[in-house]
Amino acid sequence: MSGPSAASGDPRRAAVAIDALRRGWPVTVQHFDKLLTVMAVETAQDISGVHAMLLSASRAATLKLTNQRAAADGDRPVLIKAPADLNLNLALAIADPSLDLAYPMKGPFAALALDDGQSAAAAIELARLAGLLPAFLVLEGAHAHPVYVSPLDVSAFDDSGALRIAARAKLPVAANVDAEIVAFRTAVDASDHVALLMGTRDSSPPVVRLHSECLTGDVLGSLKCDCGPQLHEALQQISDARWGILLYLRQEGRGIGLINKLRAYALQDQGFDTVDANTRLGFAIDARDFSVAARMLQLLGVERVRLLTNNPEKVGGLQDAGITVEERLPLKIVANPHNAQYLETKKSRTGHAL
Repeated sequence: MSGPSAASGDPRRAAVAIDALRRGWPVTVQHFDKLLTVMAVETAQDISGVHAMLLSASRAATLKLTNQRAAADGDRPVLIKAPADLNLNLALAIADPSLDLAYPMKGPFAALALDDGQSAAAAIELARLAGLLPAFLVLEGAHAHPVYVSPLDVSAFDDSGALRIAARAKLPVAANVDAEIVAFRTAVDASDHVALLMGTRDSSPPVVRLHSECLTGDVLGSLKCDCGPQLHEALQQISDARWGILLYLRQEGRGIGLINKLRAYALQDQGFDTVDANTRLGFAIDARDFSVAARMLQLLGVERVRLLTNNPEKVGGLQDAGITVEERLPLKIVANPHNAQYLETKKSRTGHAL
């Protein structure tokens, strides 16, 4: 079986690779004639054939590998030789910073030369898209039944372009009994996004809220964040406006997924703030893609909005994708003893206007 063409990117191959990683199957990242065959640490079922581990740059720094790669790009992933006593439990302890207090003694590790940084970076990005830890077991050569993907395939993975309206229906909600729900689906990603429309549409720009899914806050009433209160306040303000739209985006944990968000919570319990917890796990401070929201608005025939947000990144993300933000409307939420530091971190370190 031959691998993907190096001349073009196919997001469908990236989607297959994401599914394979979540199932614990090997994936071969091919960049021209170079092959990098990996299994995600947290879903792998055995370590046969493993000769190395691939870790994010931030995890490598935590494991004191910085000096061994001082001459390299500090943002590139790091390859280490597999320890002689490697098993699945040790591999997970090496990969997951939230386990550092339980497994403090690890290493020393030997860094290996990373021949193809683009393939390694593509693998790390695949982990984020799959909602997995950015850490891999590296196998010798190609697998007998490989799933091939290229860095270009990963770069091409964008669900906004393939988005379409799949269904719509009336949905009376507490904030507005005449609301309508619209569901969006894409052929690339398995996540279904929804929009809730309220009020009577006219020529004025609607009040719009981009709300990223938060199971812990929206459903379970978590006090660690402000997501639940923000959601209900936004629904009420949209209902009070002439008309408006709530976009509910399936981007849990600012784009890192539910399980990684819970790992970030565990790190916060150890004293790290929300920014450092995300980066310590090997993720961006905010990995969300607001072009999806822009495409949802375009499919609804909306080009101008009054955006209900404290986050300047949402304003920039929509405008970069062709949506005019005519006004930013603040969303005021009262802090509680459990989320006061979280809210202060959003203000001081991510520029939120609280």
